[in-house]
Amino acid sequence: MLKIKDITLCLEAFAPLSLQESYDNSGLLCGNPEWEASGALLSLDCTEAVVDEAIETGFNLIIAHHPILFSGLKKITGSTYVERTLIKAIRHNIAIYACHTNLDNTKQGVNQKIAEKLGLQDLKVLLPKSGQLRKLVTFVPASHLDSLRETLFQQGAGHIGNYDSCSFTQEGTGTFRGNALSKPFLGNPMELSQEKEVRLELIYETAHEKSLLEALKNKHPYEEPAFDCYPISNNHPGIGSGMLGSFETALDEVEFLKLLKTQLKAACIRHTPLLNKVIKTVAFCGGSGRFLLNQAIARKADAFVTADFKYHDFFDVEGKLLLADPGHFETEQFTPEIFYGCILNKFPKFAIRLSKINTNPIHYF
Repeated sequence: MLKIKDITLCLEAFAPLSLQESYDNSGLLCGNPEWEASGALLSLDCTEAVVDEAIETGFNLIIAHHPILFSGLKKITGSTYVERTLIKAIRHNIAIYACHTNLDNTKQGVNQKIAEKLGLQDLKVLLPKSGQLRKLVTFVPASHLDSLRETLFQQGAGHIGNYDSCSFTQEGTGTFRGNALSKPFLGNPMELSQEKEVRLELIYETAHEKSLLEALKNKHPYEEPAFDCYPISNNHPGIGSGMLGSFETALDEVEFLKLLKTQLKAACIRHTPLLNKVIKTVAFCGGSGRFLLNQAIARKADAFVTADFKYHDFFDVEGKLLLADPGHFETEQFTPEIFYGCILNKFPKFAIRLSKINTNPIHYF
């Protein structure tokens, strides 16, 4: 029987919690990770109605994109929908898990799903994040180089853009002397050893560091392997906010807006004045993407699709592209499909269900 933590660890392998923004609150919000998981209900939001649906289906895990517990609570009296939702979930032993901006910042996450719905290709992260990459340097006898390097590759090291198995090696001489308690792989205790070694360098994502170092220590032949972990300032091309993609065949602006409305099932789309230009390159960001406007313009996008633009924000576009705002829910509504695919791939026999509750709080008359 799977436990709650088995499911959440599956999601975190896909969208590590380390990728969430500093203001966010992703992760397990209530419930015990050691509980046996009877099934998972997948939703964009966690509301009282969604908890009721979980109760009816007999599922004790709700996985939502938006955290129901976003800022601190000083009391839980049931006076707000947040408090009532948590009270009901706790009363019925239902765990709630949120996968929010860590999924936004993952290349295979929210924005790739939008690209899939719109038919966009040649995808690139619009605003790559820094601080997500490090370099591992270690020293190993040539006889064990290949096996150690392959082990580190299997733990996620050595990925650069569209390439994997990337590393650098250089031969040199290492010196060491073990004390009386040491059990050296080469040489003898209390004697200075000089051995031919290979310097091995690999790049890796910070989210992989723990498992990577554990693998290094388990696979390395030395009792005390020497290694360094260096932070590097390179942006990660596969991690960050928003995306940029292109259509195989350009659309005129009206065709583009019609496609957007149909594919995102939007009741209406707010947009800036039409520019009488074709739409080939599109910048887009699920949810609130106002902060990416300058990046969309700088990357020469013909259109920018996102949500939550305020009245005066529309003026800031200044005719440099077509801004289209279909709505927050509309740009993120397919997020549960990502959860579904991720869990099904790892646990094909586990009970999962897409919520039937439309949690969009905005209606149009």
